[in-house]
Amino acid sequence: MLLCSLSGNAAAQESSSSGSASVASGDPATAMKEILVAACSHDETTFRRFLTVRNAQAFSQMTAAARTELLKRFVLLEDVGVPSVTSEKSGQRVIQCQTPQGSAAIHIGATELHDNVAFLPVDISDASDPDPADTHHISMSLVREDRQWKILSIGLVFLDLPSLAAEWDRAESAQNEKAALANLKSLSAAIEDYRRTYLRLPESLAQLGPVDKGAASATAAGLIDAQLASGRKNGYSFRYVIVGANDIGAPAKYELSATPQPYGRAGKTSFFRDSSGVYHGADHQGAVGSDSDPKIE
Repeated sequence: MLLCSLSGNAAAQESSSSGSASVASGDPATAMKEILVAACSHDETTFRRFLTVRNAQAFSQMTAAARTELLKRFVLLEDVGVPSVTSEKSGQRVIQCQTPQGSAAIHIGATELHDNVAFLPVDISDASDPDPADTHHISMSLVREDRQWKILSIGLVFLDLPSLAAEWDRAESAQNEKAALANLKSLSAAIEDYRRTYLRLPESLAQLGPVDKGAASATAAGLIDAQLASGRKNGYSFRYVIVGANDIGAPAKYELSATPQPYGRAGKTSFFRDSSGVYHGADHQGAVGSDSDPKIE
């Protein structure tokens, strides 16, 4: 489940922000139902309503991939789903989250209320697997803030999105940098394929992109995907420059660069492929790299 932490002082601030006299609108079980329905359908707008002020601000600043990853962890499913809600004879709610790759049955148990904090047991199982041994038993808690129930913790772990966002940014940045270098090499290979086919260099990355209709041509060679052809992919901006005025034949040369945007969150390393085909990489604070940067494989 969620791997995040919250200090004791921060937890106290979260739980006491509304004061003991506040009265939450709705009940905790209904709030939990709406949270899980939003997580199933990847409804970020609704989900954000159930975050404390501190966490909501951090959620808005997270990358789209990180926000999606958080929603997936609440229902333990990889794809966006279609939720449906039913009630058992006991009155407890059951949420079915149906995705193309499978579905989950999520049971919300009886609420245990302590002043401004509510604890709710949640059982998540594969809807197609009746084996109770495979059920995930999780205790979730909500806190009253501004007369609303907000997510406080998942299991014994407090939800601390500022810390979690920083952790995910670091992981995503490392993945983006690895992907950027691979994409730069893919671009170089596509340009060489284009050169062999059309006996000249492409005028732009767009000419390497997908074919809309008919066969591949010099204006749509079908050598790279649409994202890469647009010059933006996985948090990096790609630039292609023909060196000199000649773009005809094998002697023509070019340079490629991959720059993180935004710097820091998407990545820190600027990559550069020089006109001789050597790759370089260095931290340029978001600026374009050069052939004077250290060589990389």
